[in-house]
Amino acid sequence: MKLKSFINFIKLDKNLLFAFILLSIIFVMILIGAFSSYDPSQYFLLPKDKPPTLTHLMGTTSLGQDTFLTLTKALPTSLLIGLISAFFSRILAIFLGTFGGYRGGKTDGIISVVAESFIVIPRLPLLILISFTFRQQLNPLSMGFILAILDWGWPSKRYRAQMLSLREREFTQNAKFSGMGDIEIIIKEYMPFLIPYIIVDIISGIIWAIGMETTLSVLGLFDLEIPTIGTMIYWANYYNAMYRGLWWWWWWVFPVIFLIIAIFGLYLLSVSLQNYLDPTTRIQRIKVSKKQAVKV
Repeated sequence: MKLKSFINFIKLDKNLLFAFILLSIIFVMILIGAFSSYDPSQYFLLPKDKPPTLTHLMGTTSLGQDTFLTLTKALPTSLLIGLISAFFSRILAIFLGTFGGYRGGKTDGIISVVAESFIVIPRLPLLILISFTFRQQLNPLSMGFILAILDWGWPSKRYRAQMLSLREREFTQNAKFSGMGDIEIIIKEYMPFLIPYIIVDIISGIIWAIGMETTLSVLGLFDLEIPTIGTMIYWANYYNAMYRGLWWWWWWVFPVIFLIIAIFGLYLLSVSLQNYLDPTTRIQRIKVSKKQAVKV
């Protein structure tokens, strides 16, 4: 029944359909990269600065790289950084936000102060400083962890707010009287309410992390030998591809286009899932389905 309801929602929600199309394009690119033996770090194996042709669909760079194949390697790296950051930041946010909100008192106060400290910290300048200092040691895993540490504050406050509401409900007292412990109550009673928010929040975290990685890479503050969307744009700028007129447009235009596709697709997915999981819109969908059933 739920699957049928979700399929009907896809038909009604154009955002979700559009998100599916955009993310399918990204998925196909990642699949091509996964099965390709092409190595973007091997420079000058191809003719330089060639425009798009049937042989090289997105042209070649001044480094003798195939732009299309390099992009198939860059996209999964950027998405991996986003996934690592979003996953670990939300794990930390869920643990601290739910635990502090449930326990209250001094525990909640200390966690809230720490979370607010991370919220008010100007993250981009701090990331620039960290990346400048440890640029040679950075890789997708370490970059993901750094972004995660700086991105747990806001989510933890949102989960805390949900927890403050849930702990005052009647079923909480019933769970306590039945002998359930704090951790058991949080996992069994509260998590079903929090999971919809967590899913949407993870997607938002991926978008933020991809944007931050791209920004740092464009500034040259990441390992430039690792192919990401940001490092592709960096090298295009380094070789003045953006300033040499229309003759070298393909080197920077395609990475920017696929960056927009990835971010916009994820954004539409988060908006659609938020609408689908929202109780208010769920009630409206039930009413619509009942009306359609009556007409039939």
